[in-house]
Order: sequence, then C-alpha cells, then structure tokens
Amino acid sequence: MNQEMIHMGKIITIGREFGSGGREVGKRLSDELGIAYYDNEIITEIAKRTELAEGYVQHVMENGPTALMPITIGRTFYMGADPVMEQNNAIYREQSLLVQELAENSDCVIVGRSADYILRDKNPLRLFIYADMESRMERCRKRAPEQEHFTDKELRRHIQDVDKRRSKYYQFFTGQTWGEKLNYDLCINTSGANIEDLVKVIAKLVK
Repeated sequence: MNQEMIHMGKIITIGREFGSGGREVGKRLSDELGIAYYDNEIITEIAKRTELAEGYVQHVMENGPTALMPITIGRTFYMGADPVMEQNNAIYREQSLLVQELAENSDCVIVGRSADYILRDKNPLRLFIYADMESRMERCRKRAPEQEHFTDKELRRHIQDVDKRRSKYYQFFTGQTWGEKLNYDLCINTSGANIEDLVKVIAKLVK
C-alpha cells in the first residue's frame, strides 16, 4: 500500500492480469460502493466518437498498435499519410478524453483502459489484480463458453498472450511498465481467494 495515498472522491482504477478476476472485483466494488462502473462501454463510446468500427477499436485496445489490420470508418476505408498510426493515436486520444470525462462526472470504477495513468493527476485509488497461473486457468475454464475447448497448454499460452498484448498497448501509449507494483497503490493476489470477501475489505479502504 502506498503510504502517501490521499484520494479525493471515489475514483478507482483497476489493472488486471487476464483471468485474475479483476473485472469481477471492479463490478462488485462498484456495487458495494454504489458508484458507476465502466469497462467495455468505453470501447463502444470511442467507436462512436471516432466513427471507427467497434471491432477495430477493440482490436487496437487489446492488441496494441498494429499495421496489419485495415482501417475502416463505418464501411469506408480511411486513407492518410500513415492511416494506421493516425487511427491508433485517435483511439488513444479519445480514450484519454473519455476516461477523464467519466472521472469528472461522478465517482466510478474503471477497469483497464490505461485509466491509472490517464487519471494520475486526479490521484485515483489504483489497484492491480493478479493471481497464480493455476487460479487463472481455473477461472477461465469456469467462465468459458461450452464450445471452447483449450488444452492446458493452449489455455496457458492464451492467457500469456493476452497479458503480453495488454502490456504492449499500455507501454506504447503511457511509457510505463504494465503491472509494475510502483505504479499502483494496492496489488491484490486473488489466488484461491473469495473475491466477494476481498471486495468488502477494499471498500472499507475507500469509504
């Protein structure tokens, strides 16, 4: 815990390893505190603001900057001097503006979206959720659709790939190291833990 934490209002950002339960922590915490919760809604709004396909916005935010995907605005192709990087930057710019607007409008929990960095001047409570690989694999299997059948090796690789992509996006646009403990106020290990009980403890820190 950062001993110098003094948080105005209730702005909570959550970074998380894939399969660690970070999204569940965020949703339960917002319910416990009675404040707004933002996650995938941010992708939808960015797509509207940039007039880019929502699937493309999600791809960029989950995979980091790439020159491999075509850039589309609605159903038309966007041409420019460097259209891929231009649209990557536009997505991050709108993400930054939107996250700041949400934090200014009301107390809230924001999952992912580099919110801990974007809101650094507002002194949010910055959480990072992590867990051991076995716990993450177990959680992924419990929430996976019935038609999804990963071997243990495939699932482990998938989890590692998602984390790698998140790290790439975060580092490219913030210049910071994703998951570095010094960038957070509280790092929480959910391995074998009851998330509902964890949330009650976190809520007491905020109230």
